[in-house]
Amino acid sequence: MRWPLLALLLLPVSLAAKKSAHEQLVDLAAAGNGLIRLNEKTYDLLTSSKRDWSASVHFTALSPQRRCAPCKEFDPSFTAVARAWAGVAKEHRDQHFFATLDFDDGYTVFQKIGMASAPAVHVYPATEGPNASAKKAPFTFDFQHGFEAGPLAEQLSVHTPVPIPYTPPFDWSRWGSVASLIPIVTLIFRFIKPVLQNRWVWAAGTVLTSLVMTSGYMFTRIRGVPYVGPNGAWIAQGFQNQFGQEVQVVTLVYGVLAGSFLMLIVVTPRQMSAVRQRTQVYLWTAVNFLVFNILISLFRVKNPGYPFKLIL
Repeated sequence: MRWPLLALLLLPVSLAAKKSAHEQLVDLAAAGNGLIRLNEKTYDLLTSSKRDWSASVHFTALSPQRRCAPCKEFDPSFTAVARAWAGVAKEHRDQHFFATLDFDDGYTVFQKIGMASAPAVHVYPATEGPNASAKKAPFTFDFQHGFEAGPLAEQLSVHTPVPIPYTPPFDWSRWGSVASLIPIVTLIFRFIKPVLQNRWVWAAGTVLTSLVMTSGYMFTRIRGVPYVGPNGAWIAQGFQNQFGQEVQVVTLVYGVLAGSFLMLIVVTPRQMSAVRQRTQVYLWTAVNFLVFNILISLFRVKNPGYPFKLIL
């Protein structure tokens, strides 16, 4: 009579000691600082068919013999996002769990769900309660943005009760590199300052930029036209077509024209000798006239109906 009575007295204690699945998951998440380390049993507990919580599960293979370099690269990012989720309010934190399942701890799970590669992240929505989702199939994270924690937190925030408060850590290496470049750039600037203040450098840069923009280089790069035509011709017919070699010829023609004009208006007036000044006027005027004839001839080759001509 004594033993049945004792059993009845201990029954409420045993019932109180029995925790629900949700309570067990809350304890596991707290013990792992926001991240549950799964095995086959706890995976089934986390993804049970009747659940009023959601979960993000990271499938990985971190064992050295698995030789999974992407797994090692992505693991810190997932851990950082899980740690960030541990900082939200308890009423939201306990409605979504972050967990990791290693292949060596749950290879039967990998086989059951057909997981053939790692890393992977599946988000299992709640099936019951106010947060229940109409979609029962898990959401799969897309690694198109790489293994960084920022894009991961942004995508997973769509499936969590509140956005994940992830803040990227301060990048000391990047800012250290920038700081180390300051004295280097300052030293280099001291040497190139006379060059940058030279008007001839800016004149040459202006001419080169103008040549690139007016010779058709951007046109051929954008359209991906061939260097020469199929029959070896380097001039494309029509003003809406142009070959790569034609760009080089047009650039040379425009460059010589620009150079002859610069010589006439900048260099020639500075000649102290009248004879030398007169000679340069004749020389660069002749060069300008001759090259301009060549340019007009190129226009006529591209379009035989072009109405203008000089000598050629």
